[in-house]
Amino acid sequence: MNQKGQLVLVRHGQSVWNKQNRFTGWVDVSLSQEGMAEATMTGKLLREMRFDLAFTSLLLRAQDTLYEILKQNLYCDQYMRIHETRSEWYEHFTSTQADLMELKIYLSEKLNERYYGDLQGKNKEAARKEFGDERVHLWRRSYDIPPPGGESLEMTALRVIPYYDTQIKPYLKKGASVLVSAHGNSLRALIMHLERLTPDQIQAYEWPTGSPHVYHFDSHGRLQHKNVLS
Repeated sequence: MNQKGQLVLVRHGQSVWNKQNRFTGWVDVSLSQEGMAEATMTGKLLREMRFDLAFTSLLLRAQDTLYEILKQNLYCDQYMRIHETRSEWYEHFTSTQADLMELKIYLSEKLNERYYGDLQGKNKEAARKEFGDERVHLWRRSYDIPPPGGESLEMTALRVIPYYDTQIKPYLKKGASVLVSAHGNSLRALIMHLERLTPDQIQAYEWPTGSPHVYHFDSHGRLQHKNVLS
């Protein structure tokens, strides 16, 4: 492991519903062709980076982005997927040398995209006509106002940040290099926490696909510096 912890955050590539301008949330749609190309491009940016473990959501678009990145990586020959709810099944045995060569990928619902409730599946232009521009803008960009039946960014943070603190941060304190492939809003919640941004600052935060964020930590898990690859 590296002497100092390193966290690489990757936003998944364009999905089929992104392309159709629809609210996606927890609907499990696939990457578009453009999204796969974006994942490949991200993989090339991270090609020479060695990872000790990875985390992703339960949604295919984040997983497929991660697998494409690892396919490009010089140091990842094989990996093991571990579902959060079934992790004990994988951990009860004594590892062999072959097992130790596998990069473990932890899958968790806690890293899923923000749940959009009644908006999921709706075209964004159609939603604006139905509910009004101002209300839809509030649901999309405010910190603490959820759409009907869905989550606000604040509610998303309430599941993402505890997961980071208990499942990811301990590895960073040990000097691990950790890769996370997730979603625009779950990552915005985490970035707000890492960079100590205000609700107003995170509302204006834009993150284009294909631009991994790399965070470096000291041995106490304190953020030292950040760079964005492109």
